[in-house]
Amino acid sequence: MKKAQMIAGALLGLLFLIFGSNFFIGFIEIPPPPEDSFAAGFMGAMYMTGMLAFVKTLQIIGGILVAIPKTRAIGLLILTPIIINIVLFHIFITEGHGLFDPPVVGVTVLAAFLLYTHRKGLKAVLLSEE
Repeated sequence: MKKAQMIAGALLGLLFLIFGSNFFIGFIEIPPPPEDSFAAGFMGAMYMTGMLAFVKTLQIIGGILVAIPKTRAIGLLILTPIIINIVLFHIFITEGHGLFDPPVVGVTVLAAFLLYTHRKGLKAVLLSEE
């Protein structure tokens, strides 16, 4: 189980590190959403307000933290809301288009596995008493 956790953490961290860094460096061409679509409006608003840069920065930080076993719980706490937003974006804004694309499915499955296997550590972080 430890090897599976290490592999899942490394893969999830690598995915978020690559896609987060791509926003700033632009080494992978990602096609824009169709003009005049809800997705284009949503992404345009995120970009123009600077919120997309903030989310991409959190993806990079969360990806690095998830890849390191000792900081994995903190990384999962950062990445889980982002993953939920990615899934909800595909459900509600693109009306299901892209929901089953390999990166979306891979990130969701890897995160669910890590959340399940680290549930005790996450519970300790969330419910810590002073």
